Amino acid sequence: MLFFSAISCGVQKSAQHIPNLSSFPVTKPVTTKLNDSTTVSGHNFLTKNRQNLWELYISGNALQLGYNQGALTQELMHKQEQIFFSKVEDMVPSKRKQRLLSKVLKFYNRNMYCHVSNDFQAEIYGLSQYSGDKYDFIAPKFQRNLYLHGAHDIGHALQDLMLVGCSSLAVWNGKSENGKLLIGRNFDFYAGDDFAKEKIVAFVNPEAGIPYMSVTWPGMTGVVSGMNAEGLTVTINAGKSKIPLSAKTPISLVAKEILQFAANISEAVKIAKKRKIFVSESIMVGSAADRKAVLIEMSPKNFGVFDVQNSSELVCSNHFQSQAYSNDRRNKKHIAEGHSQYRFDRMNELLEKSEKLNPAKMASILRNKDGLKDIRLGYGNEKALNQLLAHHSVIFSPEERLVWVSSSPYQLGEMVSYDLKEIFKERKGYVLSTGERNIARDPFADSQEFQDYELYRTIDSEVDDALKKNTELPADYLQKYQRLNPELWSVYYKAGKYYYERKEYTKATVLFEKALTKEITTVPDRKKVERYLKKLKGITK
Repeated sequence: MLFFSAISCGVQKSAQHIPNLSSFPVTKPVTTKLNDSTTVSGHNFLTKNRQNLWELYISGNALQLGYNQGALTQELMHKQEQIFFSKVEDMVPSKRKQRLLSKVLKFYNRNMYCHVSNDFQAEIYGLSQYSGDKYDFIAPKFQRNLYLHGAHDIGHALQDLMLVGCSSLAVWNGKSENGKLLIGRNFDFYAGDDFAKEKIVAFVNPEAGIPYMSVTWPGMTGVVSGMNAEGLTVTINAGKSKIPLSAKTPISLVAKEILQFAANISEAVKIAKKRKIFVSESIMVGSAADRKAVLIEMSPKNFGVFDVQNSSELVCSNHFQSQAYSNDRRNKKHIAEGHSQYRFDRMNELLEKSEKLNPAKMASILRNKDGLKDIRLGYGNEKALNQLLAHHSVIFSPEERLVWVSSSPYQLGEMVSYDLKEIFKERKGYVLSTGERNIARDPFADSQEFQDYELYRTIDSEVDDALKKNTELPADYLQKYQRLNPELWSVYYKAGKYYYERKEYTKATVLFEKALTKEITTVPDRKKVERYLKKLKGITK
């Protein structure tokens, strides 16, 4: 009884918590809409460029930053919150279960605020004042916005979805065309097509710390990909996690702290060591000052730094490489059974085949859809570097303070260039990119194969729905499904399951056997196909 009383007290205290705002003088922003794509508030503004990326510029103390971002992005924030929680409602349609989920969420996150600095809490508090009222039943605005900063962590910790199968690489010295550090990454976090529609390229000029940019979404102050004015970069790659007992510091806020307060690798490592997190994550840190990149590898109970020796390249997917994790059972299993090692090997293969990299060649690697030895994987295969679901791709040239950010569809659209040296000068007007260095749109985005892939995705969700509800599909529908993406193993596996459930065992056997001839994503996926074939042998004897 004493235990449950203490837990209830902890949840209640968390729900009532507000950061200390007394040291942050703030002026409530007044916004002016200049046209359909540009809103301003003093020197702060939000504008949409011709590639349909939102560009946000904000400045001020921590609380003022939150207020400025909230005022300028309020409409987008409400839309993003609706998208996120509607997805939760789809997954948990029962109102009773939704109320239970709300209680679990409050319990799980009850200590999160204890692991977030007061400055960052103040920024989130200012932002949260512009949240809508619709979801107040889940948690008060500040707590709800803080929870959302941990959504990336909670998604792959609680469900182990690994929908954050990101790939990143860095080259310098003899491996880059101009000898300077060059970094590329795909952020393959997927929370639905609607979630990725409103991308924001944010430029933040804080009163305390270093100005920085990040690629983000409405309602987010944390960082998943970014570079600061000192030429220090951070990108995060999820590792294999077990379910923790309580939320701590969201990894996006650890990355933000590094970006805002570190000028070199040593300072970045020092900041990361201070923070307790609740998932496993690799943070690639690139540094103009050090002219190289390293991996900071963090988990709830371990910490390591991977620094390549006598090499001018660094590759990262979703497993750990430092000595600290050399005997980690979970990491070893993930390397053996997942798709992380395959993407890691593919990046190394492409680096070996490539001449010295420049930004355009880096973009070509990030957009690559084939497997080892250039085999066809089928579109959307998680073994591909380009899984055709990325929230964004980004390329950094830290020593030149240049950034390229992808535009839709996925990471195939024109990559827009930004010069941090120019952007963080005393600025005039609302143009942040001149377009002079932009990287051209991938021709694949305008191909018939891409149109087929988009239609395949629509049918794929209908096939999933039919399998879930055991409903009938139209005649020849599954044949069309397979024709649209013929190299992808799962089109045969799902069709096999459909016929298996209808006791059409001959058709099912043929399709499962066909699935085994394709490049199956993981060892557990291959075993699923083999188990069906084993059952079918028993049935047809």
